[in-house]
Amino acid sequence: MFRHRDKGRNYIHNVQLAALLSIVAGVVNIVGVLSFKTLTTNVTGHFAFFSEELYLNHYLFALLSILYVISFLLGAFVANTAMELTSRGRAHFSYSVPISIEIMLLTFVSFFNFPGANSSVWLSCTLLLAMGLQNALVTKISGSVVRTTHLTGLFTDLGIELSQVIFYKKTNERKRLRRGILLKIIIIGGFFFGGIIGAFIYGWLGRKTLLLPVTALLIALCYDRLLLGLYRLKRRQQDHTGKPSGSSK
Repeated sequence: MFRHRDKGRNYIHNVQLAALLSIVAGVVNIVGVLSFKTLTTNVTGHFAFFSEELYLNHYLFALLSILYVISFLLGAFVANTAMELTSRGRAHFSYSVPISIEIMLLTFVSFFNFPGANSSVWLSCTLLLAMGLQNALVTKISGSVVRTTHLTGLFTDLGIELSQVIFYKKTNERKRLRRGILLKIIIIGGFFFGGIIGAFIYGWLGRKTLLLPVTALLIALCYDRLLLGLYRLKRRQQDHTGKPSGSSK
């Protein structure tokens, strides 16, 4: 689901990517809200808070909202920079660096605190950085087809496509619409599921609930590498025998 890019991707790859990372985002979102009272998977709300704090003359809190926005932006910048640098060598593993960084950031927030009274601020920034990484990674890999950290655009696109089902009657058009609608429902459902499960687990584990998405990302990373290893082994066997594996003489 990670290593395939551009023409190498298919609908199933995008469904797998959407299902996994939307659940991750849902868990991170609820942990951020419950732990720090902060939105940590998107930046739209922070612009509203910025305007509110300016109106109330709370300039320090207004700057805090901008800090959160910059953290998300920095995550997206880091993700794309890492992918651009690594894709010049082993392109199949260009996704590994952003995911590894995200895993480390989520693990850090699970266990550690920044020194001082503003620990929650910096931990919120860390989660926003991680979600900026994830959103840029998903956007880059899927060719902007999948986005998993916020739902506003998804609900807009879903409403449009549900309306188009009424008017588009050709078989290929309806097939495209059904696939698009299903993908968006999977992302929305995954985000909600991650939030609900994360909220219940948070009652027992607190911030260590983030170890759930960490584990999921580690498994997905290892699984993708295992599939690539098997694919390369199969290719070497085919090259050695001069014919597809399993064919009769």
